[in-house]
Order: sequence, then C-alpha cells, then structure tokens
Amino acid sequence: MQFHMIADAPRPVAPFSHAVETDDFIFVTGQMPDSPAAPGVLPDGITSQTHAVMTNLKTVLKGLGLGLEHVVMARIYLTRFKQDYAAMNEAYRSYFPEGRLPARTCVGVTGLAYDALIEIDLVARRPR
Repeated sequence: MQFHMIADAPRPVAPFSHAVETDDFIFVTGQMPDSPAAPGVLPDGITSQTHAVMTNLKTVLKGLGLGLEHVVMARIYLTRFKQDYAAMNEAYRSYFPEGRLPARTCVGVTGLAYDALIEIDLVARRPR
C-alpha cells in the first residue's frame, strides 16, 4: 500500500493522505472547493465550487500520473441537496465524455469543512 501526498494539491484540512493506492486502485480523499493558493477561501455558489473541487481532484490524479478517465467511482456530498443538485450535475457532467460516466453516489449532508457546499471523493484504477 502507498500513501500519497501531492505537492501541488490543497493542504489537508485534517490528518489524511491525498490518496491511498492498493493494488491497482487509488482512493482519492474528498476534495474541498478551496485552492492551494488560498486555503479555506471558497468561490461563491455551487457551480463555481463544483468546478473548484474537480480542479483539485484533477491535480491529485495528475500527481499520480492519472486523469479523470481512470475514475471508476465518485461520491458527492452536498450541504444544500435540493437547491444545488441540478446545477452540480450540470457542472460535474462536463468533466466526463458521454457514455463514460463513473459509478456515483450523491448524498445530502449537514455540514462540510470550511462550510463548503460540496465535497467529492474518487476511486480510480491504474491501467494495466
């Protein structure tokens, strides 16, 4: 098992690795919508926060030599589920080609770090 910290990724808000790799699977810790340059500073609205989270996820994957095409599962956490679900889906869908959407779970939660509206974690698989 390998525990990865990615230099260009946002600083962790808690004690965790950016990703853990076992066999060919990579478990990417949930990313927040802040940036490495401005920890804890969040963009306004669910669309901007979704794009920021996806940028952070891409940074972690890139640090491991992977991309979104290697993602097999995503979990999305929303603090305003009913209000933000449709707009989040529209932004999220733009990152994956038609017919190549990862398996996914999306749940409403009562709170996230930094009072973020969204957090997303991923499972990816290295090609053989």
